[in-house]
Amino acid sequence: MLPLAIRLAALVPILAGGLGALLGPGFLGEPAGPATASHLRYLSGLLLGLGGLAWWCAGALRERRRIFAALCAMVVVGGLARLLGMLLDGAPPSPHVAALGMELGVVPSLWLWSRRRM
Repeated sequence: MLPLAIRLAALVPILAGGLGALLGPGFLGEPAGPATASHLRYLSGLLLGLGGLAWWCAGALRERRRIFAALCAMVVVGGLARLLGMLLDGAPPSPHVAALGMELGVVPSLWLWSRRRM
């Protein structure tokens, strides 16, 4: 069940990252200048890569557990940065709040589940 749960969760960054890379700020329905659009596409590409790596890790989790743990740590660090932004700047639109739930809820839960299995 754990590999399936990881792959289902990985669909979120794969889809969001892919759409963000292809559509840029239009994916978020927000206007942006060239620098912001470039940065958004870059970060979307990273998100796509993180999701792809999580999908790959799920296929042989026991052998790739260190990579999976590092991946989870990166996502949590990103979630902590998002949380800091919320505290400093106020709440963003609801999709960003949902992403925070993935980053600080779902991903750590999957990591803990993976630790119990190995």
